[in-house]
Amino acid sequence: MAYVVSATWTAEPGQEAVVLDAIQKLTPPSREEAGNVFYQAYQDPAEPLVFRLFEIYEDEEAYAAHGSSPHFKEFGLEQAIPVLATRERAFYSTIG
Repeated sequence: MAYVVSATWTAEPGQEAVVLDAIQKLTPPSREEAGNVFYQAYQDPAEPLVFRLFEIYEDEEAYAAHGSSPHFKEFGLEQAIPVLATRERAFYSTIG
């Protein structure tokens, strides 16, 4: 079974460009990680402060490695997360 992560990042008003830039820089190296199956972020045109990330990893350990990666530290922890109003994550396992 794969490990699925659904994250919602809501930027502070006026910080959406900072979050968008971070996600654009974070996506390519995240897709190249060992254990990454799928990584896609999207922005809701009706709610430009809201960004959603949908991620699938081979297992929970691969997700943990993502969270410890230099690119997540730089673009996620240091750039995007400090300017978020909220950060929500949900975790799932695939069926079958």
